[in-house]
This record gives sequence, structure tokens and C-alpha cells, in this order.
Amino acid sequence: MAGKSAGKAANKTGIARLLELAGERRGLLAVSGVFSALSAVCMLVPYISVYFIIKELLEHAANPLAADGGFMVRWSMVALGGLLASLLLMYGGGLASHIAAFRILYGLRVRLSAHIGKLPLGWLNSTSTGAVKKTLDQNVEKVETFVAHQLPDLVHMAVTTILMIVAMLWLNVWLAAACLIPIVMGFALQGLMMSGSKAQSSIKQYYNSLERLNGSAIQYVRGMPVVKVFGQTVFSFRQFYDDMVKYRDFCVKYTDHFQYGFLSFKVILSSFATFLLPVGVFLLQRDPGNVAFAAMLLFFLILSPGISAPMFKIMHMASSLRNINEGVSRIDLIFAEKPIPEPKYPKVPAAYEVSFHDVSFSYVKGNKDKDGNKDEKQSTSAAAGGSDDGNVLSKVSFVAQQGEVTALVGPSGAGKSTVASLLPRFWDVGSGSIQIGGVDIRDMATDELMNTVAFVFQQTFLFYDSVYNNIAVGVPNASREAVYAAAKAAQCHAFISQLPHGYDTLIGEGGVYLSGGEEQRIAVARAILKNAPILVLDEASAFADPENEFEMQLALKELTKGKTVIVIAHRLSTIRDAAQIIVMDQGRITESGKHEKLLAARGLYSILWEAYTAATGWRIGLGKEAKKQHGNDAEYNSRQS
Repeated sequence: MAGKSAGKAANKTGIARLLELAGERRGLLAVSGVFSALSAVCMLVPYISVYFIIKELLEHAANPLAADGGFMVRWSMVALGGLLASLLLMYGGGLASHIAAFRILYGLRVRLSAHIGKLPLGWLNSTSTGAVKKTLDQNVEKVETFVAHQLPDLVHMAVTTILMIVAMLWLNVWLAAACLIPIVMGFALQGLMMSGSKAQSSIKQYYNSLERLNGSAIQYVRGMPVVKVFGQTVFSFRQFYDDMVKYRDFCVKYTDHFQYGFLSFKVILSSFATFLLPVGVFLLQRDPGNVAFAAMLLFFLILSPGISAPMFKIMHMASSLRNINEGVSRIDLIFAEKPIPEPKYPKVPAAYEVSFHDVSFSYVKGNKDKDGNKDEKQSTSAAAGGSDDGNVLSKVSFVAQQGEVTALVGPSGAGKSTVASLLPRFWDVGSGSIQIGGVDIRDMATDELMNTVAFVFQQTFLFYDSVYNNIAVGVPNASREAVYAAAKAAQCHAFISQLPHGYDTLIGEGGVYLSGGEEQRIAVARAILKNAPILVLDEASAFADPENEFEMQLALKELTKGKTVIVIAHRLSTIRDAAQIIVMDQGRITESGKHEKLLAARGLYSILWEAYTAATGWRIGLGKEAKKQHGNDAEYNSRQS
């Protein structure tokens, strides 16, 4: 739906698209606009009051005591009332715009986050994290700033300028024409500066350079341990440093390009008197005794600087509007990305065995959906490893039976993690199919599929939140008793109880940092709480030290009870008892069976097993001693090499 709505809105830009994004908040924006317009009208009342007061004083210039004091006091009170009414209406308009802005901000971020959550991981892999963060943060924030502050000001300034020009034309056409000259010149100059493909290209370059800088900054901060260990500085982190220099150079060049035009614009709009006085003096010389005209000329001299203020604001808002236009277009680019397609008639599997049928997959463009149509939005990242035909997986077929453990083993780059990523539709298969209980996963609703499959990956991600919320992230409505039970089953209740605030202890920045093994047990507790019938383990005990490995194995034993389990194994000793071991190499299945059968076959699994068992006996400094003991033992030497 988001992709369709973005497609329909492709022809809309700027404020039109912004109002469309506002949706049901347009009513509040209309209220804000009306209040701002009325505020502008009331703001002119003091100028009108000044005109009548000046006129009264000039008419009695020879004898000021003859001036009607009560008349001038009344107009002074009218001016004060107009000013107060303008301020109150401006406050009301600002209040309505702020309420609308924060609601738009909330709704837009929720919609963007929900849409990103439905996109394939291939899109995230081919997109800078800094660019996504900037869109969710700064670009959306600019929308809030424009709606809350600048949109009411834009209405206020536009109405003020129009009313002032109309009033001037009504009072005196010649003096009004003199005031219009700098206005027209200013707008023409601004149009020449800011319009055209060059200006739009500059704004796009600015956003691109800022996104690159954000992405590099995130990488630099994340890589700070490496930077410190090797004694490096920001100057040696070439990507970040180069992006900072490019951003600086672009901003300086952009400023140099527009500085003369901006200065000219500012001088022109500050020079109303330069155009007004010659015309006024000329007209006054024709009738020197015309007190009414003299009062009108003074009024114009007072009123004309009042036009320059809104004109300057309009200029700055025009610049903001270009930024908004670019920011909204980048928001629409995310909305235009196609999410993983949902089935029209979702199916629910009755059983939970997992079947791969001739599955082929590549990380480059051109994979096909269930109906055979090419998916041009597939990740464009290059495939690492894979078979000779360019696929990371080629004709992979196997069945993971319900209630049994199926292990995937093989050298690095064999495609094991890709198999695990295809099961939850992080990507869609290029060809073939993946079924759960005989139902193609593309025929299952995404929520149903996510509830059916649970994961414990080698690289565990914990949120900057409490331990409790990190465990309950998959089942937010779970009771505290259920969370505690999952933690106990995952063998992490003991170390959680020793944390400063127990389950309410914050993890990460501003809190505590857990060891790799502790983080993995938190991930196991998540999976236990979720209690999904299918479980994928990507070397879940990789970070467990010898002291904690036994507890980790107990946790996994509790987790895997009665489930369909697919294990990606690097420690081959952990999968010796698996019901089925699938050996992969270069994206293909080369062997399958139980441990003893595969050892007897003397194939790739046997080689991996011998290398693994040899590695477990490796010791630092053992080389010379071992060489003396084994002499020219060819088999031993080959294993050591």
C-alpha cells in the first residue's frame, strides 16, 4: 500500500506532497492558517492607527495644542488592541500547527519504520545506514519544523505583504509603485538565484554529501576500538575524513556561489526609502501645502520597512521549502521501495517440517518471485562465494523433519547462513520453493511466518533497554512470570539477579555491558519465550567460554524440545547427535546423513571433522615439540599445515 501511495504521489512535491503526508491533520493546519491570516490582519491595525495619529498632528502642526488628544488616545488604544489580538491569534495558530506537526512527525516515523520493517534485507544491505538514519531523524524533523513554525509564518507573512501592497495602492498609486520596484527586483533576483536545475542539483548534492558524512561517522564510531588499538586518528580513517572534507568544500563552494546574489537581495529590500523619497519629494513639490499628502508620505516611509521583514522571512522560507522538497522526496524514495509481497489468501501450515525444493538464490538482481516475475529490487550486493553459475545457492533440496535437529555444515562461504536467511523471507528465493508443512512460505502471511520461526544468531543484537524488555521483545504482552521462566530455562536468571537493578538493569550505553555468552543466553531466553515451533540456530554457543558453555548447552536443550531445529554448526562436536547433517560446499549440498555415515563416506564432512579434531588439540608453542615427537609423520604434518 505504501508503494502504491508513493507512486500516486510521485507528481506532487513540496507543500502539496507535505499536505498529503499530513493526512487527517490537514484540519489542524487549516485552523492554524486561518488564525495566522487573522493575526496578519490585526497586525496592520497599529500601522493604520499611526497613519491617523500622524495625520492629526500634521493638520495641527502650527498649533499642536489644537490637536484632538482624545482622538489620538483612541487610536492608540486601537493599536494596542490590534497588537494584542494579533499576538493571541498568532499563539492560537502556533498551538494548532505544533499539535499537527508532532502528530504528523509521530505518524510519519511510525509509517516509515513499519515500511522499512517489511522491506527485504537486500534493500538494507544496499543502502547506507547513515542515509536511513538521516531520513528517519533529520528529514522527518525538518517536516515537523516546517509545519510547526514556518508554515504559520509563511501564511502570516504572505497575508501581511498582500494587505500592505493593497493598502498602499489604495492610498496612492505612485508611492505604491515606488515601493513595488524593490519588491519585484528582490523576487526576480531570488528566482534567478534559486530556480533552475543548478540550484536543485546543489540541494541534492548537499543532501548526498550529508548522508555520506552520516554513514561514515557511524562507521567511525563503531570502529573506535580498532582506531584506538592501532593508534590511529580521524585523519587515518580515510572514508570519514574524505567525506568531511568533501562536505566542507561543497558548503564553501555553495556559499561562494550565492553570496553576491544574497547580498544584493538584502540591499535592495533594505532600500525602500531610496525609491520612495524621490517620487514623494517630486509629488510634494507640485503641491507643497498638501498636508494630507505629507502625512501619507510619512506613513509610507513608516510602512515600507514593514514589508522588508516579511520579505526576508519569505526568502528564508523559500530556502527551507527547497530543503523540505528534497527531504520529502527522500522519504518518498523509501515508501516507493516494494515490501515483500503478501499473499492475497494466506495459508496456515498444519505441520512444521521444513522443505527446500531445488532452491537457487543470488544476491544480485534478477531473482524471481513465486509467479516467475523478476524482482528488480533484489539486493545489488555482490555474491560472496557461491557456485560457478553466480548463485550463492544452487538446486538446494532437503527436508528438516518436525521434532528433529538438522545441522548445516561446510566451509566458510558455502551458503549455510543464506539458507537460514531465506527461511523467514529476509530475501525471496531466486527459483524453487521453501515450504513449511507443505505450505509455500510465500503463501503465508508475514506475521504468521515470523510467529512460526524463531532465531538465535551468532551475532546477538540487544537494544539499549532493560534486560526484561530485551527478553520480552518478541512477546511484549508476556507476563513477568513467563519472562522469568524463560530466563531460568535459558540459564541466565542467576547472572541477571546479580546485575545492579536485576531485570530492570539497562543494557548498553548508560547501563551495563554483557559478555558475548551472556548476550547469547539472553537471545535464547527470547526464543524460549516466543516458543515458535521452528528454530534456527546460527552457532548459538560461539561466544560461550568453557565455564559457561555447559549452561549454554542446557539452555539450548530446553529450547529445542519438540521443535523443528536447523543448526548452522562450526563446532562439529555440538551436532554429532543430529538426526540429519547436511554438508554444503559452494552453494550446493554434497552430502547428507548421520555423523557415523558421513565419517565412513570419507568425503568433505570427514575432512572437516579431522580438521576440527586436530584443531581442538592445538597448543601455542607445540610445534617444535610435536615435530620432535612425530618426526616425518606426513599425516600429522599435513594436518598441522
